[in-house]
Amino acid sequence: MKRIPHTFTIVFALIVFAAVLTWIVPAGEYVRQLVDGREVVVGDSYHRVSAAPQTWQVFSALFNGFVDKADIIIFILMVGGAFWILNNSHAIDVGVMAFLRRVQRMSRWRLVRKLGVNNIIITFVMLIFSLFGAVFGMSEETIAFVVVFIPLAIQMGYDSIVGVCMCYVAAHVGFAGAMLNPFTVGIAQGIAGLPLFSGVEYRLICWVILTVVGIAFVLWYAHRIKVKPERSLVYKLDDYWRERTQQAEQTTLTVRQGLILLLLLLTIVALVVGVLVWHWYIAEISALFLAMGILAGVLDRQSADDIAKLFLAGCKDILSAALVVGLASGIIFILKDGRVIDTILYGLSRSLAQTGEVASLGVMYLFQTALNIVMPSGSAKAALTMPIMTQFADLIGVSRQTTVLAFQFGDGFTNMLTPTSGVLIGVLGIARIPYATWLRWVWRFIVALIVIGFLLMLPTLWIAMPGF
Repeated sequence: MKRIPHTFTIVFALIVFAAVLTWIVPAGEYVRQLVDGREVVVGDSYHRVSAAPQTWQVFSALFNGFVDKADIIIFILMVGGAFWILNNSHAIDVGVMAFLRRVQRMSRWRLVRKLGVNNIIITFVMLIFSLFGAVFGMSEETIAFVVVFIPLAIQMGYDSIVGVCMCYVAAHVGFAGAMLNPFTVGIAQGIAGLPLFSGVEYRLICWVILTVVGIAFVLWYAHRIKVKPERSLVYKLDDYWRERTQQAEQTTLTVRQGLILLLLLLTIVALVVGVLVWHWYIAEISALFLAMGILAGVLDRQSADDIAKLFLAGCKDILSAALVVGLASGIIFILKDGRVIDTILYGLSRSLAQTGEVASLGVMYLFQTALNIVMPSGSAKAALTMPIMTQFADLIGVSRQTTVLAFQFGDGFTNMLTPTSGVLIGVLGIARIPYATWLRWVWRFIVALIVIGFLLMLPTLWIAMPGF
């Protein structure tokens, strides 16, 4: 079996490949202007510019990537340090075991026994996170939940991939099928000149279908791993998590650990309320988890020096994942500085005018999907592509709502496999899953979602629907 390259090696190879593209693809740019505080591309403004092939910039791109993603990098370090303090008390591990013992008692009910307690837990958790992704665009926040749900998945007899799916994948399936996500649907509709969150009825149907597919896939995979754990791509890698959970099996939950778990629960509630009501983002969430870590240390009767040492140990443990986030961001800088992103956009968008409705929709959708691999920011991509895509939609008779849906699906699904996503790299780093291993597991699921997304868009071409 061939050895899988290190994540750093893979991402750096992509940076070099992006630099090669700047020597092949002609340089060009669109004119941009500010509209209601947002930078929007001016239609028919593409023009050639002086070439800017990238050479030694592959190294400066690393620095620029670290600076650009400093907020996510610091967020990962603070979350890693805070949870290291909390994990030192073993409250999560022991609490998960206590939770499972209590839940297993539900199996005396015939319906629960038939459905399976573990299946109910996975379904409920994924449904909640999918809803969070669909309503307020939960993404970065899932990084903090990985250390909670992986031990739960391991204790239920599954692997770390199932734990990642319960929070991260569920949230991003909901993100892709969003009804009210202000960062994708809201911005795209605003640029397209559509009423905010119009067409929510059909988007609700799309969200339900995508969420059911996501949950069904994870339940199917979890069952296979439960029957034969050696099938898991991360079976040996999960020794770290199994050792932690085995230590917890023989331990009884103490009052002190119970208080620490209550603190974690209150932190999660504060996170949800803060994001929904006060529009918290990375800075506020980082501060919240830092406070949680310090208070957890106090409840665990650790001295101030011990708390500081534990925090630093957690930062050290998660440092490689944080660094990969900055490294991956360097890909974007190479393409931007090489002035080739707009050329790629221009070349692909021109082809839309020469095809029929279904083919044009397919090209538009695949373009948004491919662009998301190198530009994972939904807001930036909406500002770049929607002014042009809506014009083509008007010319070929495709509704602007359908164009927004193509952008929404194209922006959402590939978030779960692109190495330029700081959130994905952060999640995998905390889960201790190599990127190449994750890619081997997830690519078939993403392809299935892309196909389902296209099928969900087709009815909007022929059937009158509310808001479309």
